[in-house]
Amino acid sequence: MKHLRRAFFVALVVQLMSVAMLPTADARVPRPDDDPFYAAPADLAAYSNGVVTRSRPIALYGLNLPVSAWQVQYRSTDPLGRPVAGMTTVMVPNAPWPGPGARPLLSYQIAEDSLGTRCAPSFALSGGFDVSGINTLIDTAFMAEALRRGWAVVTSDYEGPQSRFLDGVNSGRGVLDGIRAARILAPDGVGPASPVGAWGYSGGAFATLWAAQLQPTYAPDVQFAGITAGGVPLNWPAIAEGADGGAQAGLSMLVLLAVAKNNPNAAISNLLNERGRTMLAEDSTACGSDLIMKYAGARVDDFAAQPDLLSHPEFLAATEPHELGAAAPVAPMYLYHSTTDNVAPVAGFTDLLGKYCARGANISFVNSMLPGHNPTAVGEAPGAMSFLADRFAGAPIAPGCQGR
Repeated sequence: MKHLRRAFFVALVVQLMSVAMLPTADARVPRPDDDPFYAAPADLAAYSNGVVTRSRPIALYGLNLPVSAWQVQYRSTDPLGRPVAGMTTVMVPNAPWPGPGARPLLSYQIAEDSLGTRCAPSFALSGGFDVSGINTLIDTAFMAEALRRGWAVVTSDYEGPQSRFLDGVNSGRGVLDGIRAARILAPDGVGPASPVGAWGYSGGAFATLWAAQLQPTYAPDVQFAGITAGGVPLNWPAIAEGADGGAQAGLSMLVLLAVAKNNPNAAISNLLNERGRTMLAEDSTACGSDLIMKYAGARVDDFAAQPDLLSHPEFLAATEPHELGAAAPVAPMYLYHSTTDNVAPVAGFTDLLGKYCARGANISFVNSMLPGHNPTAVGEAPGAMSFLADRFAGAPIAPGCQGR
């Protein structure tokens, strides 16, 4: 375990160092909004959820790697019941699955954290990297380890074509229909018998657990062997309050902008002053990384027409439906969170555990002593990976909620 953890740290450091060496976006890879491949087909409504509408092979990161990869467009359904064209990236190592059984399929959710499609994982994974793709680059180490084990990986742009950050139902459906599309594509060794797992950290954990909660009703055909998630964002007002005025104040702005963008008919935009309305106009398609750099040290109330916007009833009413915990996933879960998380307060994680466990969920959980949000993403990853490997191998689980 110690050697595996060290390998994760080394891999992540290498990925972070490579940020400085990569050029800006490859001009040969158009951004999604400019790429006809992303456009919804005219007959999209005729397709069932998860059905593939088109696909194309890609060179992962634009490099010659021992991995076959495809961009896959599929039909999904947004929270208002409208058909939308989802996009996912499917990756399979160029080596036969040694077995036994079918090749496992891991749905890996990157923390998309964006308001625009240039921040989507599919753009970075196809070689269109710029600063907007930093979250995808950082998560490369974890996806690479899954591929090294011989697993297939599906990574969806779960925010959808409208980049709906902080929309639980939209994110969960995007994940589930992406899995369906990967199984229909059926790359080497992947088929109906493939055990399916899901994993995400931070914003990726939000999408992962929403998918797990929705699975029994929205996608009963998708049976999860296991779910792993860490750094789970709960209590969005508290997350925004915690970041407000600090180095990560852009996270507060991201939450505020997402709430206003996702609820255009609500009164959220009426709570903004002139400066706030300017921010909404300028940054409605920004990536989280853009906002972190732009708004360091800023305060939400500087953009508000009245004080304490983050505790205003309109703001609370807009975020509450997207909090996790209304239903418990039926799949066994491995959940982990730092007790000193500086982004997602641990109190929210403790509350979610209580709700899931009271509803009969089977959970192995870790209250990690690692310091803070980002170190825990790396340091606790080996445990998450081992849990998935055991589920794919059919190992029995301990029922109920068990602390590790």
